[in-house]
Amino acid sequence: MPDTMTAIAIRGGSGPAEALHAVTVPRPRPREGELLLRVHAAGVNRPDVLQRTGRYPPPPGAPDTLGLEVAGEVVEAAGRWKVGDRVCALLGGGGYAGYALVDARHALPVPAGLDFVQAAALPETLFTVYANVFEHGALRAGETLLVHGATSGIGVAAIQMAKAAGARVVATARGADKAAAARALGADVAVDTTREDFAAAALAAGGIDVAVDMVGAPYFAATLDALNTGGRIVYIAAQGGNELQVPVATVMRKQAVITGSMLRPRSADEKARLAAEVERVAWPWIESGQVRAVVDRTFPLAQAAEAHAWLESGRHTGKIVLLAR
Repeated sequence: MPDTMTAIAIRGGSGPAEALHAVTVPRPRPREGELLLRVHAAGVNRPDVLQRTGRYPPPPGAPDTLGLEVAGEVVEAAGRWKVGDRVCALLGGGGYAGYALVDARHALPVPAGLDFVQAAALPETLFTVYANVFEHGALRAGETLLVHGATSGIGVAAIQMAKAAGARVVATARGADKAAAARALGADVAVDTTREDFAAAALAAGGIDVAVDMVGAPYFAATLDALNTGGRIVYIAAQGGNELQVPVATVMRKQAVITGSMLRPRSADEKARLAAEVERVAWPWIESGQVRAVVDRTFPLAQAAEAHAWLESGRHTGKIVLLAR
């Protein structure tokens, strides 16, 4: 193995997409309990954009390099893994590089039938959906999930995972094409929010039991209106605004729960627990074809700036992946 590798740095420490550029840095050395992966592909996610713009610093001990999920080949082994194993993994950072360090407990086998590109689109997304929709949101078979941002990486996974679990799905998207894409992924109702009232559509479909929301303040009132008694609203981001005006009487009357979480700041032990749950519950859905990796576009690692610009344009459906090999 070489002693150095290519990685993506942020010129000036933060800035627009154009600030991303390739540099040569020392190859990392694993500590006890860590894998060294030769990265083949790395997923691009909204938290990467937030970190690039200085709004989401890495947690203590995490690499400054962007990248929260990768797929690749084990070149130095630990835990249950051996050299040559094909894995995908959740990272605290460092994925936009030729090699990456991984807590061995946070790696999962590449599902049968998937390549590295598809596998790199899974960890950050599936961990986030499982933790928020199925744990915090406690979605059950027969209930209805409302998915805002249906064609985002999170959205396409949430639709498919909810359907695999036996739930109904109401999805929102901006534009007729994106609403059609949500229906193609399995949504029972897909609403073009540029033309339709999503709360009215959700109520006409029987109301919602769980909402997973990355928009925030602009959608809160309508989402609460559409909530059934005992419903749960789960926040994973607040791209439209993070200050909610909460009508407490309505929350009390509906016995509503408003919650949310972040994945990256969780402890290594908690991520290990979550990895085991995702492998137990979601990996069979992938291998049976009920949940598939939806990759919108790939970019070479050196074109990380172009990948970020495409993500920020909002024109994608599914995940954007960088190719390191």
